[in-house]
This record gives sequence, C-alpha cells and structure tokens, in this order.
Amino acid sequence: MTGDRGGAEDAAVRVRDLRKGYVVHEKEPGFLGSLRSFVSRRSRVVEAVRGVSFDLAPGEVVGFLGPNGAGKTTTLKMLSGLLHPSGGEVRVAGFEPGRRENAFLRQITLVMGQKQQLIWDLPALDSFLVNQAIYEIPDAQFRATMAEFTEVLGLEGILKKQVRKLSLGERMKCELAAALLHRPKVLFLDEPTIGLDVNMQESVRAFVQDYNARYGATVMLTSHYMADVTALARRILVIDRGEVVFDGDLARLAEQGGGGKTVRLQLRRPATADELGRFGSEVRVDGLSAELTVPRALVSERAAALLAELDVADLTVEDPSIESVMASLFGARAGQAGQPERTPEPV
Repeated sequence: MTGDRGGAEDAAVRVRDLRKGYVVHEKEPGFLGSLRSFVSRRSRVVEAVRGVSFDLAPGEVVGFLGPNGAGKTTTLKMLSGLLHPSGGEVRVAGFEPGRRENAFLRQITLVMGQKQQLIWDLPALDSFLVNQAIYEIPDAQFRATMAEFTEVLGLEGILKKQVRKLSLGERMKCELAAALLHRPKVLFLDEPTIGLDVNMQESVRAFVQDYNARYGATVMLTSHYMADVTALARRILVIDRGEVVFDGDLARLAEQGGGGKTVRLQLRRPATADELGRFGSEVRVDGLSAELTVPRALVSERAAALLAELDVADLTVEDPSIESVMASLFGARAGQAGQPERTPEPV
C-alpha cells in the first residue's frame, strides 16, 4: 500500500519497491551438526524488507509502526545509508543514501534509542565540539544552536559532566542534541524514548515537536510507546513481515484494525459483566465504572439502550486505543501465517 503525498519529485523521502534480503546460514546442533556444516554449508535468504514504497513530504512527521522483526530498523538504516538495499530505489533529500556523500550526511540524522554516539568518559560538550568539527558548523551557528537546545532540553548543569555519570534521561537529551547540532532536514528516530520515564518521554516529544516546527524538518519515527506516535504524527505507516500494510491517519487505522468503539460508563448502581455483555464485548467492570466494545455500526443504538435500561450517570464513546488496534491488526495477520511464504529472491 503506497501513500502518494503530493508530487514525488518534491518528496523529502522517496522509496520505491525497497527490498533487503539477508543470507542466513543454518546448522544442526551438536558436534556432528558442526561437522556437516563445515563440509556442506546450508543457507537460505530471509527477506527483511519486501517491496516497500512510500513518499514523505517536506516537514511531515510520520509514525512508522510494526511488531518486532517487521523491518522497521532495517528500513531506517537503508534510508540513512547504513545498509545497501538488495533492490528498489531510495532518494532522501535528493540524494542516494548508499553513496553516503558529505552533502547528504549534513541533511539527515539517525537517532537510535539503544545506541549512543557520545564519548563515554568525556563530558557531553566535548562530543558536541567533535560534531561541530565533523559537520563544519560555523561558531556562531554552533553557539546559537547550543543556546537553543540547552534551553529547550534543559541541558544546563549536565554538559560538563562525564557521559557515564549522566542518568539515562540526561544521556538521551544529550544524544538528541548531538544528533541535531548540524540542523538536519530529515530525522530518522528509532525508539528515541525507549527506557525513559513518563516525564522524560514528554520532554523528548516536546523537543522533537519544537524542532519540526522551527526548522520544517521531515521526521520518521518508530516507537513502542504509542503516546509518542499519537502526540507527534498525523500519518501512520505500518509495516509487517517486511511489507507496508497500512498508510493513512490514526482514525483510518482504527477503522481498519478495530471494527469497534469503546463505550465507557459511569453508573449510579452497579451492573454485572453479564448484564453489560448484552450490549457489547470485552466487558470490564470496576465498581461503578465499566467499559465495553461496541461495533461501530451499532454505537448509537447500543448507547441509547444502555441509557434506557441501566442507571447511567455518564457515557462516553471513544475510538479504541492505538495499542488495541495494533494488537487486533497484527493478530488478524498472524492468523494467515499458515499460508505459504513467497520464495525469497536472490540478494
């Protein structure tokens, strides 16, 4: 599924039929297995990314979602030039990423929440100065950017501390600042808030939002924290088994993956799960509070029946959470796992 967002020639990121396959060697366990593998090595090709296509417009923020092993990080690494595709075409900021030209590297950044670029035994500020030299950032721009990032991220007091003495949250702030010092126009963010507490996640989201608004940067974000995606992205790309299975906004994703809406009730008198089960499914009751899922087409009818038959103090209807939608969507696809896989193509 491909989302055509304006003219492809004007796209900040243009991807067509992107593919990546890995050769995986197989060996039986034990000494005999090792011996057989030495004499006759068996291998197969695993397709991590299968024919992915999409465009990202300048200044667009896109959530890139999918289960573990779906191909998200592999895709981001190809877009940033760290991996070479097995097939297809990629253009980022007008460049071919695999060439890793200096002009291209000045336009992009890749932030991986589980990796670090800061020098462990030195203060973060020293790493910033190294990046200034690498990207040839003029002194005036460097000072202005540092002042801006220090204010927005709250870096005052931590820039001169050794990186190994920083907390995880402080380190992530410095990682973001280091990655964006050269003011890139395209940001690839892979789990930037992983492991952070709720307050620090909000700080990182606010910083990314501010950077996008200030510099008009294009942002592609992967995260297991759905609050990151709902706070930052209007458009969602969902990848599963190396293929894009959805490209659209959150509301349409809810329609495709959910099929129902959540009805929340505040009751004046308790009701049992059996009583509420007549009106919907997935019933949850906690004292005078209750929640159930109702088919979209029947929401008005069921809400009217609930108000008529139960002593309801308050009733609200909401779209299902993004977590439940994703679970439903991938659960449905998992049911197709018994279908024969396509034959891997040569790398």
